[in-house]
Amino acid sequence: MSTSRTVQPSSPIYCGPLPHVTTVERVPVTVYDQPGDASRAVAREIADLVLARAAAGQRTVLGLATGSTPVGVYQELIRLHREESVSFESVVTFNLDEYWPIAPDALQSYHRFMREHLFDHVDIPRTAIHIPEGTLARGGILAACSRYEESIREAGGMDLQILGIGRTGHVGFNEPGSPVDSRTRLITLDAVTRTDAASDFFGERHVPRQAITMGVGTIMDARRVILLAFGEHKAAIVRQAVEEPACTQVPASGLQQHADAKVVLDGAAASRLTRFESPWLVAPLEALGLEWTDAAVRKAVIWLAFTVAKPILKLIDEDYNEHGLQDLLSARGRAYDLNIEVFRSMQETITGWPAGGPGKPRRLRVAGGRESPRAADFPKRIVVFSPHPDDDVISMGGTFIRLCEQGHEVHVAYQTSGNIAVWDESADRHVDFVEEFYRAFDVGTNVSPGERAAGEIAEAIRTFLRDKSAGAVDSPEVRMVKGLIRRTEARAAARYSGVHPSRIHFLDLPFYETGRVGKKPIGPDDVGIIAGLLDDVKPHQIYVAGDLADPHGTHRVCLAAVCEAMRQLAGRDWARDCEFWLYRGAWQEWAPHEIDMAVPLSPDEVQRKRLAIFKHESQKDRAVFPGPGDPREFWQRAEERNRGTAKLYDALGLPEYEAIEGFVLQRG
Repeated sequence: MSTSRTVQPSSPIYCGPLPHVTTVERVPVTVYDQPGDASRAVAREIADLVLARAAAGQRTVLGLATGSTPVGVYQELIRLHREESVSFESVVTFNLDEYWPIAPDALQSYHRFMREHLFDHVDIPRTAIHIPEGTLARGGILAACSRYEESIREAGGMDLQILGIGRTGHVGFNEPGSPVDSRTRLITLDAVTRTDAASDFFGERHVPRQAITMGVGTIMDARRVILLAFGEHKAAIVRQAVEEPACTQVPASGLQQHADAKVVLDGAAASRLTRFESPWLVAPLEALGLEWTDAAVRKAVIWLAFTVAKPILKLIDEDYNEHGLQDLLSARGRAYDLNIEVFRSMQETITGWPAGGPGKPRRLRVAGGRESPRAADFPKRIVVFSPHPDDDVISMGGTFIRLCEQGHEVHVAYQTSGNIAVWDESADRHVDFVEEFYRAFDVGTNVSPGERAAGEIAEAIRTFLRDKSAGAVDSPEVRMVKGLIRRTEARAAARYSGVHPSRIHFLDLPFYETGRVGKKPIGPDDVGIIAGLLDDVKPHQIYVAGDLADPHGTHRVCLAAVCEAMRQLAGRDWARDCEFWLYRGAWQEWAPHEIDMAVPLSPDEVQRKRLAIFKHESQKDRAVFPGPGDPREFWQRAEERNRGTAKLYDALGLPEYEAIEGFVLQRG
């Protein structure tokens, strides 16, 4: 199986940008298949503007944003500078914001961010770079903000402003309620914003409570504005900003009143827009360039069932006609036949044997219910990839345990160490354990070399932790201890789930080992490690995290690395027939219309899954990086989502289960 590209199953597959739909979208929206496509297009637009104005003897004044969203744009601008000789000497920049107080060289400082991601790699004059100062005394902030506004005016105003969007709809640090005429100022950060920033600062308690930001009015004064948003976790707020009336509670919605603003999205961030979520409400599918494929029919019928609160088999023609689905009946026939078709397709997703068993080859719902040439093989070799050391049991723990119990050769591959997600206090406690261990087994007065080394390392770790500044990167020794904590927890959970110790693999992919939340891009070494494991095991099935709402991006990078490894191995006999399953659970769950395989869990299996998750003690009670908007522990989220999926199946008229883990088959 070749997987050279990954498309979010909830998003359409298309080539080239899709323009906005004027009937429901209140601001122009362009949607690209992948974030890289969008980033390259926006970078090209910036470069063309700079070149055109430079040719006319004019400067280009750019408003710039920080965060993960514009990084791809900056990378492409750097490439254009290096490989196509695009000069930025005529550019003047003004950044949106900066935390206050914060030193310019702090890891989380936007001064440092801009140097590392753009300014140190292109030829923008240093005197032409403007970023709010995070070291100002409180008494000087008001005057400094006035000078910032004056500098923008003296530069001629911004020709193009780049924006991201926060989960509350904020742009810059203009939190909900920011006036439309607001200017550069000191602002107190919303609790949600601070929670979302917690991962960058290694804990919410280290996040500054205030920031200096351009105002909404300052942004709206730019002659052109481009707002970018990538990823499923931005989909809900994007829909609100684009399709609902403008209001100060969603500052980004103010772009609806701008004369030259547009929103640029990837397919995942666009997935909640009406044209993707329920396109039949926008226009006949034919008018949108779409067809009533089997997948579209399934999605529409399930949507209708939930809309009218009926099981699938109780839908009638009037339900279709009264909810915008007249064209579906015209294209595919009466409700009775459609209902049975979709109901059966949902029935076929349910299986208690996710990899089959002796004499129990499992047929796939997709691809006409075909069987893999190796469907009858038993036991099957299976590799479960876990981006962090706990994603396997959090997201598919019930299926994981069942695969082991059903006699398959299950391997688990932990792709990263997860060492940054351990509290300092936990590391200190484990150092105490090591010292006490040596003391407990000391049989004489002589100090062994091992004990001496352990004591020296323990003291170095304690000294570092005692003097560690807020949000600082851990020392190599501390990262080692934290990595060992995650490793021993993962090993305990895997063994509890039934995995033989020889089949537990710690890949420690190099891209992750920066000691910071920001990681390196995946490289040949990362892909080579994964490809080596796969070629050694030659699996019948692989399970990979498709939870791309992960706010830190590790899941997305780990998925890309596996996809690239499979692409390189596509010529192998085993790879051509290997099933590639995507799981979710840590951040969200698959929608019913997306699910290709639904594995039901009994109450006992839910309990066993919970106990497997509990083996990860460093993540229990309070995780370092809980993710945005959900303070619950991971086991609580997983159980509620699994039970929620089961309730949705029940509401559609399917059998009632305690819980269900859903999987999507990755198409080549």
